[in-house]
Amino acid sequence: MKYRTIILISALVVFASFKSDKPAYKLFDSKGKEVKYRKLVEAASNAEVVFFGELHNNPISHWLQLELTTDLLKANPAGLTLGAEMFETDNQLFLNQYLNGSIETDSLKKLARLWPNYKTDIAPLVDFAKENKLKFVASNIPRKYASMVFRKGFEALDTLPDNEKTFIAPLPIAYDPQLPGYVEMVKMMEDMGHGSSTENFPKAQAVKDATMAWFIYKNIEASKVFIHYNGAYHSDNYEGIIWYLKRLIPEIRIVTISSIETDQPVKLPADKKNVADFIIAVPSTMTKTH
Repeated sequence: MKYRTIILISALVVFASFKSDKPAYKLFDSKGKEVKYRKLVEAASNAEVVFFGELHNNPISHWLQLELTTDLLKANPAGLTLGAEMFETDNQLFLNQYLNGSIETDSLKKLARLWPNYKTDIAPLVDFAKENKLKFVASNIPRKYASMVFRKGFEALDTLPDNEKTFIAPLPIAYDPQLPGYVEMVKMMEDMGHGSSTENFPKAQAVKDATMAWFIYKNIEASKVFIHYNGAYHSDNYEGIIWYLKRLIPEIRIVTISSIETDQPVKLPADKKNVADFIIAVPSTMTKTH
């Protein structure tokens, strides 16, 4: 009996150390207040453009993208437009062919430069668009042009023929090197010892941001919500794509979402407040999709 009592007490101590539940994520507003998912849906429904900043290998980000997109369509009879960093502008034709049923998945894989996690993380969104006859915009600059900027600066784009310039934002590309996100990139490159390419690294990011903003701008339709999926760093702190989009439409109604991983998902880290209108905090132990 004595040993059973000791074992029971030990077990109770262990169980007491466990949290009462293990949520897969917590949702916070910009000030760090925990909010319900329905508040996110309501805010997104009243926006013209929603930026869903994801962690590319995080399953919760991708699951919530599909959930929010599904609920936004229910809330907006006029419909939605989808767009994503994960498709480059010169692959729009192939994406359209898949959406209208002209080609199947195998052909899309051969023709378009799909990301390694396409099947698990991106295909559900594309198939949702296909099933509901929604436009899906390939918004990102073809990577070869971003590489040109990384190697030689914005000036390299001037050498492109006119037909290829249609795949990027109109030249010249506006650029503010003092935007905190770009400043941080320079610092990161310097810390890594890449002094020779420091100056052009944020420019390569900027041309991506500018191009995504331009193709969002070109595809905004009255009464429809445009939801754009991108890495959180492209829209955090209302910079990146948003800085460029607001140059085109200063009064655009935007809702931003960011995704973070944290050891304390029950509380928003102080340095993550105000990075977006809504922040999804996911346990750092969450499994990865790739």
